[in-house]
Amino acid sequence: MITGSCHCGAVQIAVAEAPSIVSSCNCSICRRLGTLWAYYSPTQVTLTHEPGATDAYSWGERSLAFRRCATCGCTTHWEAIGDPVYDRMGVNARLLDIDIDAIPVKKFDGRSM
Repeated sequence: MITGSCHCGAVQIAVAEAPSIVSSCNCSICRRLGTLWAYYSPTQVTLTHEPGATDAYSWGERSLAFRRCATCGCTTHWEAIGDPVYDRMGVNARLLDIDIDAIPVKKFDGRSM
């Protein structure tokens, strides 16, 4: 089990295993957030926090909700909106207790999409 949290600890994250690769996206939001995304099925991720501990941000087609801690502002993850069949979510790998520098980074051109 790999764990992590936002800066203040209000949002706890647990995943079954460390990512084998992370994604660096250059879309308008990801490049500003500076996140490295690890992708999992939502069934593989446990998020623990009090109700109201996260805020969501969506734009454009509103297919994703980017979540952040309402206290310290750390972006924790994104989740699909309105599509229960979508079996993928992104976890901010920079928040996990892993050696992030040892994991290969895939560049994703989200700007051109």
